Amino acid sequence: MLHFSRWKTILIWCAVALGMLVALPNLFSSAQLAALPSWVAHSKVKLGLDLQGGSALTLKVERDDIVATRLEDTVSDIRTRLRTVNVGYSGLTGTGQTIAVRITSPNQVQAAMAALAPLAAAVTSDTSNGSFQEATLAAGTDGLITVNLTDRGIDRRVSLAAKRSLEIIRRRVVQIASETPSVRRQGSDRIVVQEPGLADPQLLKSLLNQKASLSFRLIDQSVPVQQAIDGQLPATSKILYSEDDPPAAYLVQRQPMLSNIDIADAEARVDPENNNGTVTIRLNTEATGRFGQSTQSNIGKPVAIVLDDQVIATVVLATAIPNGSVDIAGVLSAKGAQDLAVMLRSGPLPATLTAVEERTIRPGFGSETMHSGVVACIAAGIFVTVLMLVFYGLLGVAATLALVINVVMVLAIMGIFGMVLTLPGIAAIVLIIGIALDANVLIYERVREEEKKTHLLVDALRHGFARAVRTVIDANLTVLIVAIILFYVSNGSVRGFAATLIIGVFTTFFTACLVTRSIVDLWISRRKPRTLLVGLRSGIFDGSRIRFMGIRRYTFTASAILSLTTLLAIATVGMHLGIDFTGGSIIEVQAKQGLADAADIQSRLEQLNLGGVQVDRTRNRASALIRVHAQNGGENAEQSAVTLVRDELSADYDFSRVEVVGPAVSGEIGKTATYGILAALIAVLLYIWLRFEWQFAVGAIVAILHDIILTLGLFVVTGMEFNLTSVAALLTIVGYSLNDTIVVYDRMRENLKLYPQMPLPILIDASINQTLSRTILTSATTLLALLALFIFGGEVIRSFTSAMLFGVAVGTFSSIYIAAPVLIVFKLRPDGSKTGGERKIDTDVQSSKPAV
Repeated sequence: MLHFSRWKTILIWCAVALGMLVALPNLFSSAQLAALPSWVAHSKVKLGLDLQGGSALTLKVERDDIVATRLEDTVSDIRTRLRTVNVGYSGLTGTGQTIAVRITSPNQVQAAMAALAPLAAAVTSDTSNGSFQEATLAAGTDGLITVNLTDRGIDRRVSLAAKRSLEIIRRRVVQIASETPSVRRQGSDRIVVQEPGLADPQLLKSLLNQKASLSFRLIDQSVPVQQAIDGQLPATSKILYSEDDPPAAYLVQRQPMLSNIDIADAEARVDPENNNGTVTIRLNTEATGRFGQSTQSNIGKPVAIVLDDQVIATVVLATAIPNGSVDIAGVLSAKGAQDLAVMLRSGPLPATLTAVEERTIRPGFGSETMHSGVVACIAAGIFVTVLMLVFYGLLGVAATLALVINVVMVLAIMGIFGMVLTLPGIAAIVLIIGIALDANVLIYERVREEEKKTHLLVDALRHGFARAVRTVIDANLTVLIVAIILFYVSNGSVRGFAATLIIGVFTTFFTACLVTRSIVDLWISRRKPRTLLVGLRSGIFDGSRIRFMGIRRYTFTASAILSLTTLLAIATVGMHLGIDFTGGSIIEVQAKQGLADAADIQSRLEQLNLGGVQVDRTRNRASALIRVHAQNGGENAEQSAVTLVRDELSADYDFSRVEVVGPAVSGEIGKTATYGILAALIAVLLYIWLRFEWQFAVGAIVAILHDIILTLGLFVVTGMEFNLTSVAALLTIVGYSLNDTIVVYDRMRENLKLYPQMPLPILIDASINQTLSRTILTSATTLLALLALFIFGGEVIRSFTSAMLFGVAVGTFSSIYIAAPVLIVFKLRPDGSKTGGERKIDTDVQSSKPAV
């Protein structure tokens, strides 16, 4: 008997034991974990917001805000520099990213250019070793000097603003968080904030949408406000407006008496009698003395308290304030005072942040989703285990044990790397169950074939595992390629699906090729069976002689007609695109009492003038799903629409789920999804081309396109919503279809070497017949796993599972009737001579007993 070496077996089971130890904490509550010894791992797999509830916001630094601030600062800098060198000027104006100033005397143009030259100095790039200019300087006719702010310079300022905002947001969120929040950068201008357990995102948005730039400014009384508005604005002052309706105008000094950098701490207090809030500001040491002197010299003058360029209050300085404590009272509610104190302690944001995407799940709804996902996993495991036991007997037990170890190791690795488990991630685990058993079936069927040829169990195991491993690697590498591409083109919970699937590919190879082999070796060494075939029922297609290629013209033509019809339907009827691609909002509400009245909700929301609104009742009759189409007016309009819906329905309904996608995000998702699918096709084309021959690559791509087109047709026919999870389904179908196709191709490649004169159609039929048991069994296991997910996984992921069920069935068909005939069309091998000896070999091949 040829076993794994003792040390290899020990290493395999040490890895399994370590994985089980690391995954063990997931079985205990936090309180139970605290009571366990310190040497036991305490890290658990983190749950995504869709499984535990909470809010996730994607915030974007407003580029226009950065441009406006940069323009104002540069104009002020130009004014200061020209005055310092006593250069006379007029008409200093800025528009967009261009500033123009006219030098009064032509003789002073050179002096002005020299004074302004530092504005055009090169700065070092933050992302490379090169340098660039943030502004360009040019002298024109009649003393006109133009300063242009470069796009690259603005990009740098946006990136710096995002970096500064990240730390400020962290400080703000931590002060209100009940659990550990997540704050991270996304790209150059975005920040993603995730707050587990937070059911109402309004608090989060109110804290993060405000810059909280506070200042105390003397009111300029040198000219009337209206006169300043009409054009006689003093150079050292500017016009600001109050929050009143209608707003009042104030002429205030540009240089503040007090600003955020002077604040050491801020504390909110609430008056119990009128519930009004007061914020007490404590200044730092340097600002205390300066502010005391400033107030002493300006007693009796009016001061404006300015928050984010709006005057929130005005006071007259009655006395000096030497102790560094300043109250803002009488203009804030209790909540407003608390929010302002939090923001002042954290510091002002360098630019306005706009919410471009929002995903909120009510904590209770997340628990229900988690329960559904776990039930789906258990059901999938039971379904496929029963199938394996029926067809493989004791070998099915080994496969089931390896499957359990596989899932445990997936959870262990996710825990080690601090990865987040989402509902699509649970779907990935269900898919991994199917892929893992697919690998086991492939190995078992290969060992069974080898045993028929050699009649020696030792040789059958050695050759079967060795030859099957190559096919398992080829098949799973395609899934890995697709999963990696999906990881980079997605975000949020769908990225969790891709990450889980990536881990599953590696654990599947480990458990199927090493753990299963070790278990089988152990069983053989204990029981010493003479054959593996006892109790196996998988040879239902042994000796089959189905002439698949005999009807290839009919199936190929029918598939082509169906694909063209589908493309025509997509172009004319179109698909029901979700908010991921169109923008807009999805809101799931649950009636506080009784059933949800969809007609009443529709009627009430139509009065809000939100444009297209669609209300559907879910399977749970107490709930309804509201779709609000994209609003005109950009990102803020989407947020305003959701606020209006909340205000209208909050008295009668709880908000279980809210998803808002603005136009900036929806446009990018559509673009990246398209690029992702194209990248997947190119990657697998190159991989198969390198591993096989170019005809195989073309056949695989044609089969994949067939599967994608028909799956898109399913969305057209059924009217299912096509969203980002649907893209994940498409890419997964690509991987699965290739998995099946590669197994057939791998057998064809073997037979091409064995029978160099055999006509290609006959050889293809023989190869398909030889792998037919594996094709049927693996399709059945994957379909059963997905069926469990469809039945028990819940409404949120139903479109994903529907597409996967359809795609797996179509992918199995295309592996036989699309990918194979293409090889004949592109003449992988010209028809060989049909000698008598070849005909005998053909008979052997067709009976799945190739001569060796």
